[in-house]
Amino acid sequence: MPTASPRGLAFCLVLTSVFCIMTIPLRAQLQEGPPASVGMSQQQLDAAASILAKQLDSGPVTAASIVVARRNRIVLARGFGKLSHDAEAPRVRPDSIFLLASITKPVTGCALMILVDRGLVSLDDPVSHYLPEFQGGERARVTVRNLLSHISGLPDMLPQNRELRRAHSPLSGFVQGAAKTPLLYFPGSSFRYQSKGILLAAEIVERVSGKRLRDFEKEEMFEPLGMRHSALGMGDWKLEETVWVETSPNSNQADLERFGPNSPYWRDMGHPWGGMHSSALDLAVLLQTMLNGGEYGGNRVFSRAAVDAMTSDQNGSLEAPWGLGWALRDSPVWNFFGELVSAKTFGHTGATGTVAWADPERDLLCVILTNRMVENGRLLRRVSNAVAAAVED
Repeated sequence: MPTASPRGLAFCLVLTSVFCIMTIPLRAQLQEGPPASVGMSQQQLDAAASILAKQLDSGPVTAASIVVARRNRIVLARGFGKLSHDAEAPRVRPDSIFLLASITKPVTGCALMILVDRGLVSLDDPVSHYLPEFQGGERARVTVRNLLSHISGLPDMLPQNRELRRAHSPLSGFVQGAAKTPLLYFPGSSFRYQSKGILLAAEIVERVSGKRLRDFEKEEMFEPLGMRHSALGMGDWKLEETVWVETSPNSNQADLERFGPNSPYWRDMGHPWGGMHSSALDLAVLLQTMLNGGEYGGNRVFSRAAVDAMTSDQNGSLEAPWGLGWALRDSPVWNFFGELVSAKTFGHTGATGTVAWADPERDLLCVILTNRMVENGRLLRRVSNAVAAAVED
């Protein structure tokens, strides 16, 4: 992991507590503070941290981190376990780097919305306006907005997904497949969670900006927001400097080595639906930027109008609420934000065992990163509920 600069994160271990409060001089919007200063219960936050600690004691999760902030104050920040099974592996910290899986999707949406803010992309334009090869059948009716709210008719994965991964196909191979694969339903008529729609949204960003998505995100989001532990793909890190993803012992080992979640190919592919690396602290900064209406530390990255659109239902009468990239509390498919957050809560989860959410009504955010999804997401819900229950006023 790159060495932090003298102006970087400073860590203060509170020996009598179960968590570590972070001092973040570079991130003016997020400062350390005791829970009571923002109307939260330290005892309840201790309980949330304890749930994660006990999970690591029993497995199969071997690494986790959590960051909770309210009213611009970080009240809980802690890491659990080690980066890998190596005896010399470092301990996990709140700035340790995890493979986020599908939390990557709303970040891709954020990149596209920067271009919308600049008047370079229109949400209600047909996708074919930007990707001329996206033609045939009802494709002309698929809009950019549809890609971000999962109602385009595109599939989650291509029929040839495994073959492409086994062959170490570049992203262009997936784009070509997504442009030609049959739609599953009439665009805008139904909902189906779809990674390939996010892929085409990313392709629009690259063609309009003239930059690789990983470079665009670094220059336009991560650097302005001080997200120094975030990258699409591997960035400048080595695999051993990131958290190892735990996999099922029943998985095909040959496939895991060639294109599994810890393979060099999959980690650095930069796939816009699941290939981002980040830390709990960096994701807290992004969520706080959303809560701030698009601004953080004096840098405006998104317009307030874009934030409002990203975090509000775009699917109307379909009864399948989803924002632009961000999921909402009542979105279909899953709810790993817990049952105690308000209806305005937005965020996302990832198949590697990750979740990040923000509740605007309570000015509260929570990031929980682990290295394996367990209990069908119940662990993430239980910890999220314990965090939401810590709010006392």
